[in-house]
Amino acid sequence: MAHGSSDPRAAASTRALARAVAAQRPGLDVRTSFLDHAGPRPDAVLLDMQRLGHRSAVVVPLLLTSAFHGRIDLPAVIDRAVSSGLSMRVYVTDVLGPVGGVVPPLLVAALRRQLPAVEADGVVMIAAGTRDDLARHTVDLTAAELGRSLGLPCRAAFASGSPVTGAVAVSALRAGGCARVAVSSYFLAPGKLHEAAVASAVSAGALEPAAPPLGRALDLARLVVARIGRVSPETVDLAA
Repeated sequence: MAHGSSDPRAAASTRALARAVAAQRPGLDVRTSFLDHAGPRPDAVLLDMQRLGHRSAVVVPLLLTSAFHGRIDLPAVIDRAVSSGLSMRVYVTDVLGPVGGVVPPLLVAALRRQLPAVEADGVVMIAAGTRDDLARHTVDLTAAELGRSLGLPCRAAFASGSPVTGAVAVSALRAGGCARVAVSSYFLAPGKLHEAAVASAVSAGALEPAAPPLGRALDLARLVVARIGRVSPETVDLAA
């Protein structure tokens, strides 16, 4: 389940991720759904799976923070499905970002693998942003873990919901002595927010090209599979 975007590239990226997950788990019925913009909606997909005879389903929120969409929107969608006749077991995994202060190693691996091949002495990790302070904190945790993994200073920056824009973060790194700042993308799919965040960082002197979003990274597909396994190992085979 992705948030959804008016940019068709976002839905294409989500479907590519679903195909990569299915390739790792042959026989697993993997479907995509979207909370907004693109279709289908998660409740419609769950009801369709039930009509096909599936006894259980695992919903993986393709979200990098536990903000509004994961805490409010998704439970409401599942409640709507139950009101429409959903009776099979539904399990919901953790989001793909940090949970309980722990940054998934596969997420860090995906961020590292997506970085462009440039000589850098600092990294700015751009993210969509949120007004939720705790959610923003998890982005900062991920940036710190990425920096430790690379052995380089790394700062998070946000396209919205925070005064720490890409330009602000790059300027801070440069003021701290970094001359060549690479751009890591803490986004799952392309779109206007990603482009705006990249442009902000580049305007302050960050290196081009920026890293692409994570949605097509193999390590992210592996993280999705790992999240599924942690929820309910005995029921993730959705075959009837």
